[in-house]
Amino acid sequence: MPDVAILRVGHRPERDQRVTTHVGLAARALGARGMYLAANDSGVVKSIRDVADRWGGDFFAEDKVAWRRCIEDWKAGGGIVVHLTMYGLRMTDVIGEVRKAEKVLVVVGAEKVPGDIYGMADYNVSVTTQPHSEISSLALFLDHLFEGSELNREYPDAAIRIEPSGLGKKTVEK
Repeated sequence: MPDVAILRVGHRPERDQRVTTHVGLAARALGARGMYLAANDSGVVKSIRDVADRWGGDFFAEDKVAWRRCIEDWKAGGGIVVHLTMYGLRMTDVIGEVRKAEKVLVVVGAEKVPGDIYGMADYNVSVTTQPHSEISSLALFLDHLFEGSELNREYPDAAIRIEPSGLGKKTVEK
């Protein structure tokens, strides 16, 4: 399976903190290794790092990233870039090709995405051709990319772990 990171663009600190944090949390839970944030928002980074510290894994979160440079560096390192947009190719038509890549950078927009991203991306991918949340787009894309394998992922280094249970809440703490 490919090594996956997220690039969040268009984040507005005064307005998008909760949604961007959830983009990072969904990315972590569903198999990505980290998130680059093309904005200055240390609060989002701190929240995501706190979850990773308590719940396990080595997920990174980095803000103040120049999106153009991030894309160029990723491609120079042999990776491909997938831009999630409702105007792209159907995910189900291209996911098999994307799955063959060693490294995938998934671009997830907030406000209007700079037009250059469409040309820089190797794939502009539509999870559906209908308006919906960037969080749901990312979750569905990662689930299809990893073919569901991320749903049973374990974090042996976790300070807190949920014990699956049909009734009630069961957690195990180190």
